Amino acid sequence: MADILTVLTTIDSEARANDLASGAVERRLAACAQISAPVTSVYRWDGAVQRDPEWQVLFKTSAAGYDALEAYLREAHDYDVPEIIATPVTRGNVDYLAWVAQETGSAPTG
Repeated sequence: MADILTVLTTIDSEARANDLASGAVERRLAACAQISAPVTSVYRWDGAVQRDPEWQVLFKTSAAGYDALEAYLREAHDYDVPEIIATPVTRGNVDYLAWVAQETGSAPTG
């Protein structure tokens, strides 16, 4: 079984979140992407505390495909320093994890 990751990013609009999600799935960089309702992000940037609405996008991908997904997100994202955080999936529905691997081209063959 391929190692599976969830990869989180945030973006400043629902439309941009949809673009990132669709682009990753269309390119088979992720099997699935879920867009969460707006969250409020509080962070320090350029010496000041900021408070902004953002949409979270959670991608399901293979560990082998992570570099390509990160490269896509860096290119498609309009933030100077986009949040891109990968978390390994340690357990899960075997059939679902196999589907993720298959959709991202990481399923074992033969």
